[in-house]
Amino acid sequence: MSEIPYKAFAHIPLAMFRQMRQNDPVHFEPRMRGWAVFRYADAMYVLSHPQLFSSEAILPGQPHLPSILGMDEPRHRKLRNIVSQVFTPRMIEQLTPQITAVVQQLLDKVIPRGRMDVIQDFAYPLPIIIIAGLLGVPAEDQAIFRSWSDSLTAANGSNDTPETRVSNAQSFQAYFLQKLAERRSQPQQDLMSRLLSAEVDGEKLSDEELLEFCRLLLIAGYETTANLLGNAFVCFDQYPEVVEELRQHPEFMPGAVEEILRCFPSVAGDNRVALEDLMLGDKQIQKHQTVSVMAISANYDEEQFPEPERFDIHRDPNRHITFGYGIHFCLGAPLARLEAKIALNIVLQRIQNIQRDPTRPVEPVQSPFIVGVRSFPITFTATA
Repeated sequence: MSEIPYKAFAHIPLAMFRQMRQNDPVHFEPRMRGWAVFRYADAMYVLSHPQLFSSEAILPGQPHLPSILGMDEPRHRKLRNIVSQVFTPRMIEQLTPQITAVVQQLLDKVIPRGRMDVIQDFAYPLPIIIIAGLLGVPAEDQAIFRSWSDSLTAANGSNDTPETRVSNAQSFQAYFLQKLAERRSQPQQDLMSRLLSAEVDGEKLSDEELLEFCRLLLIAGYETTANLLGNAFVCFDQYPEVVEELRQHPEFMPGAVEEILRCFPSVAGDNRVALEDLMLGDKQIQKHQTVSVMAISANYDEEQFPEPERFDIHRDPNRHITFGYGIHFCLGAPLARLEAKIALNIVLQRIQNIQRDPTRPVEPVQSPFIVGVRSFPITFTATA
């Protein structure tokens, strides 16, 4: 196959990426006045050399974002260590019963009618409920929390005006500043309380940094996970034989999740800024120029992935860079993987005869940076 064989992702130019990897792997793009990197090896070089390629907003006129995502060493390491103290693999694994319960509840709502929109009824609600629980948002506030999340991440087809997004961001900030004050006076067993008490070398996170972490958790844990789940159903629709194999062998689901992540990374790429004049491949990169790491192209590099345009849930090794690499490897990756593994296995246990609803359109995300669908209607029958 020469292209991703599904119309929802017809805008992904695999043939162009293949041509760029072969002929112009480090490409200057005049429109963005910067560079795009298409090969896996070059992408890994950029991501693994933060001393040469900065994540901070250092360009003239570009605002500084005080979050872990857009920060260089040594400050990044200190903040990541603080967050890592509480956002641990053990803590994430302990969410298994909660994730399982939410998945079952969401399916209970749709199984009687035999149809659902995967995105609206399942893929978006699941991560937002889990994140709200992590941040200590009570059930009565989760509706407004989701509306803020849709606005802040431009998720769920949000068409908010810039003014509305600013207003929602301010409301989000005011809400969580109040929550921070409450947790300081009355700590609880939630992520926010643990973040407030964690420290490295006597240093704790400031309120500003805590707010940025909450926003980052929304972006990394909400839309990324939702797109992963939605893209899984796209793959299931395209490859029914994979569905049957996973139904018979749920232990293969982790490999399936990794292949979905490789083929359809939620975020197509990531940007860095050169800290000095340097050579990348055979190209001269100037200081302060932007370098865009095209993860979606790197994930199809023939030098790293044999038969890269073949969907293979048994691919091993599968060292895709969908979650980044190096100091900015996504902290939320274990949570996204756990949610997807649990959710998809339960789906295949509880429903069968999954078919794309031909009477309703599939709506791809209209963005060059995000790989996903905004709507994916299906029909099904309950498993006996």
